[in-house]
Amino acid sequence: MINWKRVKELEGDIGADEIDGVVELFLDEVETVIGPLRAGAVGRNIEEDMHFLKGSALNLGFEVLGAMCSKGEKLAAGGQVEKVPIAEILVAFDASKTEFLAQMVPGFSD
Repeated sequence: MINWKRVKELEGDIGADEIDGVVELFLDEVETVIGPLRAGAVGRNIEEDMHFLKGSALNLGFEVLGAMCSKGEKLAAGGQVEKVPIAEILVAFDASKTEFLAQMVPGFSD
């Protein structure tokens, strides 16, 4: 689920001291978008939401989530919003977040 090579590249780019802050910012920003999706608020911004989630996920190495959001973005752009796999995206986010926090940032709590 996680591209650990990408995580290490990011850590090398920003420094080991800054990674916790980036992770916290990432989780806060993604939760802001995920929250309404979790509550069933899928609407006209779904393409933008998928684009944002895709970019954020791939930047932090959440490969499975990024790929799913890319698919969702393409579906939304093609007018097939109802086919965007929201439930699967939410599951992928939760699983990726759990794996990431357990392995990358022991003791980090959200």
